[in-house]
Amino acid sequence: MANKATMIVDKDFVIGDIDARIYGSFIEHLGRAVYGGIYEPGHPQSDENGFREDVLELINELKVPIVRYPGGNFVSGYNWEDSVGPKSERKHRLELAWRTIETNEFGFNEFVDWAKKANTEVMMAINLGTRGMDAARNILEYSNHPSGTYWSDLRREHGYEQPHGIKTWCLGNEMDGPWQIGHKTAHEYGRLAQESAKVMKWVDPTIELVACGSSNIVMPTFPEWEATVLDHTYDHVEYLSMHQYYGNREDDTPTFLARSLEMDDFIRTLIATCDYVKAKKRSKKKMMLSFDEWNVWYHSNEVDSKMDPWSIAPPQLEDVYNHEDALLVGCMLISLLKHADRVKMACIAQLVNVIAPIMTSKMGGTWRQTIFYPYMHTSVYGRGKALVPLINSPKYDSKEITDVPYLESVAVHNEELGEVTIFAVNRHLESELLFEIDLRSFGSCTLIGHTVMECDDLKAANTEQQPDRVKPHNNGNAVVDGAKVTASLVKASWNVIRLKV
Repeated sequence: MANKATMIVDKDFVIGDIDARIYGSFIEHLGRAVYGGIYEPGHPQSDENGFREDVLELINELKVPIVRYPGGNFVSGYNWEDSVGPKSERKHRLELAWRTIETNEFGFNEFVDWAKKANTEVMMAINLGTRGMDAARNILEYSNHPSGTYWSDLRREHGYEQPHGIKTWCLGNEMDGPWQIGHKTAHEYGRLAQESAKVMKWVDPTIELVACGSSNIVMPTFPEWEATVLDHTYDHVEYLSMHQYYGNREDDTPTFLARSLEMDDFIRTLIATCDYVKAKKRSKKKMMLSFDEWNVWYHSNEVDSKMDPWSIAPPQLEDVYNHEDALLVGCMLISLLKHADRVKMACIAQLVNVIAPIMTSKMGGTWRQTIFYPYMHTSVYGRGKALVPLINSPKYDSKEITDVPYLESVAVHNEELGEVTIFAVNRHLESELLFEIDLRSFGSCTLIGHTVMECDDLKAANTEQQPDRVKPHNNGNAVVDGAKVTASLVKASWNVIRLKV
């Protein structure tokens, strides 16, 4: 066979321990993510709180460990006090980020309740756009202080005797972006983030904080923004954020599927910037990364540009994902795993309806988008240690990116279960790829299964009427001979090869 790729993995050559939070997600007060997504009172499958249990079932399939909330651009105009207390007294507000009306019917405490039911942690974002350190310390006191103060006792009055105990907090959102409410320079944001972090940790020293990095890799201030922000915040935060979305606007699939290489460059550049500041400060602390917005996003742009403003929870950013989108999402997940030593949290944006793996219809059903499957597979089977992949693969040149390997792959070793899982994408659009894996350090292996996601139509998508148009099957052809695994990867396919070692 003309196309052949090999990979050697050794159990002692470890990239890093995989933090489960790398498989996090995101719920923003945007479109139908909340209203009509996770929350729809009166729906036949909603519980007494209005939480859609059919949606929760799919979220539980994904095993989502942490969810960022409430934004996103939304948070930069968010008055958190509007969202707590009796619903009849909550204020309706113009929501300037997405030009809608926010009723605040679903608020902070409702999200905490929902997160418990979804078996996930909360990554709470604070408003550093229109507000600052005072609101930041107050919401943290409301959330995490036991009792005996104004804000903690107010939480108790609202029916929550015990603190919420939220441990992960984002210091604003995309503050480098001119589109952001309260857009700031790096120095302005860095000082505000530093002082907010300081008082928040005085309220609760056990929390972890995420400072805003650049909104994407093409921002004109990248990576100078990060260097300046970290100059101010390095001693006060644990993570620096990253955001990146990709789209196939030119219908150039070879380039589109290569975009994860740009994601790798983005991560490497940010690591280098963090380590520069570490050296500059003579610090012993290693800054970790939170890739807390990532996905494919472009399908809905034209429709969204025509939306009439000031309605309540209109459909927005409702990308319908196809097979090639799932392949790139798989490649992006592999990129996250290849940097598991520094990327400790990540959030696919978003979780339901809004550029999401899960879709719903109003008073109707739910279905899995194509991107649901690589996300689920990595979240469920990608726990343990990420191993260094020594790959030799044929390559191609696209219109924009050169030296693109047809094979994208990584291995994960779960010592507790005695398993190795190989995640692999064949980027070749016309040919199978013979894949040989050398697991020499593991001794004899046995095959648990080989799952394949393939489709002859790259543009095929799942809908409510055809929810299983594109879905994986378990009929992969992987064969094990001692410590060697051989598989023929179907063209344009996502593959999960699970082995007992």
